[in-house]
Amino acid sequence: MSPRFAASSRSQVPPFAVMDILARVDALRSQGRDVVSLCAGEPSGGAPSAVSAKAAQVHASGRALTYTPALGTAELRAAIAEHYRRWYGLAVDPAQVAVTTGSSGAFLLSFLAAFEAGDRVALARPGYPAYRNILAALGCEVVELDAGPDSRFQPTPEMLDAAASERGPLAGLVLASPANPTGTMVDRAELTALTDWCAENGVRLVSDEIYHGITYPGAGTASDAHSPRGVCAWELDRESIVISSFSKYWGMTGWRLGWMLVPDELVGAVDALAGNVALCPPAPSQLAAVEAFSPESYGEADAWVAGYARTRQTLLDALPALGWGPAAPADGAFYLYAELGDQLGRFGDSREYARALLEAEAVALVPGTDFDAVHGTRAVRLSFAAGQAAVETAIERILRFQGA
Repeated sequence: MSPRFAASSRSQVPPFAVMDILARVDALRSQGRDVVSLCAGEPSGGAPSAVSAKAAQVHASGRALTYTPALGTAELRAAIAEHYRRWYGLAVDPAQVAVTTGSSGAFLLSFLAAFEAGDRVALARPGYPAYRNILAALGCEVVELDAGPDSRFQPTPEMLDAAASERGPLAGLVLASPANPTGTMVDRAELTALTDWCAENGVRLVSDEIYHGITYPGAGTASDAHSPRGVCAWELDRESIVISSFSKYWGMTGWRLGWMLVPDELVGAVDALAGNVALCPPAPSQLAAVEAFSPESYGEADAWVAGYARTRQTLLDALPALGWGPAAPADGAFYLYAELGDQLGRFGDSREYARALLEAEAVALVPGTDFDAVHGTRAVRLSFAAGQAAVETAIERILRFQGA
């Protein structure tokens, strides 16, 4: 007999393969195994010291932590606006800043505010799976652009032309620079070409800039053509939606605080949606996060980025010994996305490789299938946010595993 009730069709998004791996990591650690996890895009340093100190002060004061305005406190919105002046030379009205419950909350609010059910929204493949899954759950049609090494894993106007001509007009484009899982970036000329195409074709650009500040100019990659922090879409088009976060550059993943820059015509809609979806972002996080914009916090975060750069180079130097296939250049963020090369002959696909490596050598990687359902069986993603020591240990174990 069939049940009377079932999960909705919109909820049937694919699970992340990495969740099975993380569950196995926990099980192995409970058995006493020394597991090196390069799965999570989570900085190991934690929040800047000034932010942590402010949080401790807030809690020690006995101050009542009540609801804030739906789009965040005035103080934090003003601090974020000033951040854009400091980093990009942009004048941003704090009224156009929406503080959200992580960047995840910003994606949900922006997709709800900007797109209708049935709208076609394009994004690059490989890419962060939550874009695709949130859009699909909201009833949008996801248009995946097969963006490989030839375009440095980023979308191009030519891809957008082809997508629009084959199946109909697009309503939106989600762009990530630096991108997860590849770490690749678009330079100013490429971003200009994309924003111009969107403007000419009535397409809303949603620009994911959560990894801004974690870039590697001077490291022999295309990031040499970027500003040191990344190019903000609002430098080129104020009709775009910009999304960012305290999670990556400032290492505040568990504080669940992000933000978005909202075009004037969407501010009222985002405000109403935010109040209904979450009432407000976490109050203690907002009160402490103002300190993320202090000189001391910027300095700490920049020091962590310098550490990521060293660890990134360690991984790139190890690629010939690993014998893996083509790897994304990792202009920014803290990921290495690489094909497995000859190892596929032993294991069949990246999921089997990841499972076998975890069991044999207690090293956890993410199979590329989470990011690319078509070509991801050939690739894996490593997060080097875990730090130099963890990465060096992982490389030693991987080499031993592959030599077995």
